[in-house]
Amino acid sequence: MLAEMMNFIKEVDKLKTIERRTYVSDGSRRENSGEHSWHVCLMAMTLFEVYERKKETDLFTSIRMLLLHDIVEIDAGDTYAFDAEGYKDKIERENLAADRIFGLLPEKISDQYRSLWEEFEEGKTNEALYATIIDHIQPLLLNISTEGRSWLEHEIHAHQVLNRNAWIKGISPQIHAQICEWIETGVEKGWLKDG
Repeated sequence: MLAEMMNFIKEVDKLKTIERRTYVSDGSRRENSGEHSWHVCLMAMTLFEVYERKKETDLFTSIRMLLLHDIVEIDAGDTYAFDAEGYKDKIERENLAADRIFGLLPEKISDQYRSLWEEFEEGKTNEALYATIIDHIQPLLLNISTEGRSWLEHEIHAHQVLNRNAWIKGISPQIHAQICEWIETGVEKGWLKDG
């Protein structure tokens, strides 16, 4: 049992080798998925105080989801938020990855982790909704910090960012207002294409 756990822990270290499209806040390089997972967990802890649904949400469960949500990228790769082509087979790629990677663990732990990962992917519980909000806003924060570097590279339009995050308004108006402010800044500075 311990050997299986150690094998899984060694395997998931590979998440640090998966490069994302977003740059770290000083713009010096792209972040990796391991760094992203750490950053979103810290964001979830910090922003929980202003989250409108915090009384109905178990923060620890959201953090567990955020720690696990991108592990499948070890096999499936990171699918960029605005990559329509990549989304065509994303679910299939990630499910195969989840089978293999979570399958390295003893059955009881494997089932727990897989269940948390699936709950995050379904995005229906309060915990999954909060985790997904955090996962969505982290790259926006990094784009603002890097003068829209990733947005500029991929010629992203303001409406794409707004549409991707419109659902957040009904769950967290305060966080949604911050997103809108970032989008306005992106347009004003020329980092996001208008319209």
